[in-house]
Amino acid sequence: QDAIDKKEKRSETFKTVHGLETGTSALKTEELGRRAPQWVRDNLVTMCMRCKEAFNAITRRRHHCRACGYVVCARCSDYKAELQYDGNRLNRVCQECYVFLTGHVVLEDREGKHKGILEKGAAEVSGRSLLCSSLQLLDKNGKGGMRGWFVIPQDDPLVLYIYAAPQDVRAHTSIPLLGYQVKDLPQGDSRHLFQLVQSRQVYTFLADTEELKQRWMKAMARSAAGITHLEEEEEDED
Repeated sequence: QDAIDKKEKRSETFKTVHGLETGTSALKTEELGRRAPQWVRDNLVTMCMRCKEAFNAITRRRHHCRACGYVVCARCSDYKAELQYDGNRLNRVCQECYVFLTGHVVLEDREGKHKGILEKGAAEVSGRSLLCSSLQLLDKNGKGGMRGWFVIPQDDPLVLYIYAAPQDVRAHTSIPLLGYQVKDLPQGDSRHLFQLVQSRQVYTFLADTEELKQRWMKAMARSAAGITHLEEEEEDED
């Protein structure tokens, strides 16, 4: 029964890549090894999609699992499994695919690791979000800053999660929205700017379009007011 439960749990893990910004979808579990996956693009990921360690150019480089298409580090893809779509030749696969395809047990098991508040995968929460898109969080000078993937999850609607890339498995940071004021800024140089303001804390955001800016302002204002469902907002308006 333990083996059955673990297999079912692993099956669910292969459904979490939603193909954000790629137009692709994850392979069904029964297709693993039988059909070539569509790889997650390197530029959509800044950390290993299995162990969550950040990539760098020297000590932790990007690799693709030939079974599921995830972008993983060398340590998490240090496994070989026969893939039917490649004539049953041995291919580099991640630990989870190795266990699923071969039935072998590995000593290191990260599945039981407790997920912290920032350890919610971007693809997972984006698929169940009130709003998600690319934005830029400007620095204090308003000239530079971090561009990333921003998400307000349905199951945590009072918090803004900021990911470096839309397929990352751990958020870079988060901002509790409750109590903030949302402030519109005049459009200048075709820049669509708005702010979150609370006491001396100010966050300035840059959206790609005016329509996207208005959507984010509405979503953040709703969360800042403590409204967790659209139904509550409709009742307040009534």
